[in-house]
Formats: sequence, structure tokens, C-alpha cells
Amino acid sequence: MDKLVGFSGFPKRGLQFLNDLSENNNRDWFEAHKSEYQTYLLEPAQAFVAALGTKLQTIAKVHYDTRTDGSGTLMRIYRDTRFSKNKEPYKISLGGKFWNSERKKSEGPSFGFHLNANGIGLMAGMFDFSPPILQAYRDAVANDELGSTLEEILDSLIRVGNYEINGEHFKRVPTGYDSNHKRSKLLRHNAFYVHIKEIGLDALETPKLVEKCFEHFNNMKPVYKWLDDVIREID
Repeated sequence: MDKLVGFSGFPKRGLQFLNDLSENNNRDWFEAHKSEYQTYLLEPAQAFVAALGTKLQTIAKVHYDTRTDGSGTLMRIYRDTRFSKNKEPYKISLGGKFWNSERKKSEGPSFGFHLNANGIGLMAGMFDFSPPILQAYRDAVANDELGSTLEEILDSLIRVGNYEINGEHFKRVPTGYDSNHKRSKLLRHNAFYVHIKEIGLDALETPKLVEKCFEHFNNMKPVYKWLDDVIREID
């Protein structure tokens, strides 16, 4: 990590690579342009992860890792096509996740980003729940104190920015909970995260992107913390 050059923005050629990949999603084209992917997209992404990860550690117990093999913050660009009707071999975006340093990568809340040719989207929360965590989440939502706290967090978040609440999955409130509960919408979730739509191209091409993303993640931090506190109760 110490050898990484500081983040100066995602270059136009890196974003153009993603755009071109969407039109040439095949192995021959990718292999012929792999050096562009590594130089203009992957290396800037590693610098972005290091810069933003360092800042995030000032507000939350998160882990970041600049490895590019899928075991670090960055997700692999290669798609798993084994069980998918879509057989295109590559993702046309670059994603990453800063996860809770006290837990395994998939077992706690995280801050995430999703970069494509048009911009970058940001998320905080959990993208799927294991059965024990799903039960703990539902109990917390139904609880007068914890559920009300979550409502206040979400109300505050929506007031300060264009944030969306995601993760609703079930059509009905699960058995064992009041179907007319005032937080019935939240009880129908099987995941819970907040999301802000794409930050545009102007910000992507400058080092100021790190500060802009950090500001949004700081706004989302109460969601991250609420989920972490809920999971701690079942540890």
C-alpha cells in the first residue's frame, strides 16, 4: 500500500474503458486492452481505496485492502457466469466494499461504492442478512426504542441529501410481527442499506472525489452503526 501513488482522480481513459467494455464484452477485446484496464482504472481505484479507507477509519472501525484478486476491498471485474443466463464475461462497472474490521467481510455492515462510465454510487449497510441477523434486525425494528431510533436516523438522512432506503423484499410482514406495525415497511426487508445515486463525472476526475465520498459516508454512518449495534447483541 505504501507504494501506491496518491489518488488524483479517475482518468477519462479509465472511464472510457468501462464504456468501451460495455460494447465489447468479450475475452479477445478485454485481453487486447488489459493494460488500459490496469493502468487507467485498476491502479487509480487502488489509490482511491487507500485514500478513502484511511479517512473512513477516522469515523468507523472499517477495514480496507488494495488487493485486486477479490479478497480485498475491490471486487473482481470477472463475472461468475456458471448459473447466469447472461454469459458476458466481465462486469461493466467496478465495485468495492469497506467492511467492519471486527468481522468477516460478509458478516457485518459496510460502506460500498459502485463505479461505472457515468458516475459513482455509494451505499452503507448490509446487502443480505444471514438468518440470525435477519431475526435480530426484525426484532430491533419492532422494538419501540431501537425502531424509533432507526426512524429518526432515516428521517435525518433523507433531509440532508438524496438518499434512498433499500432492501425491502417481502410482500407481507413476517409471521410473528404485527401486520399493521407502524414500521411494517422496514419489517419486510431481507437486507438493509441506504444508497445515494451516482455522483457525476465532474467529481470523478479530481482528487476531491475522496472528500465528497467521505462526506456522504459520514452522513450514512448512523445506519452503519445502528446495524453494528444490533449485531453485537447476538454475538
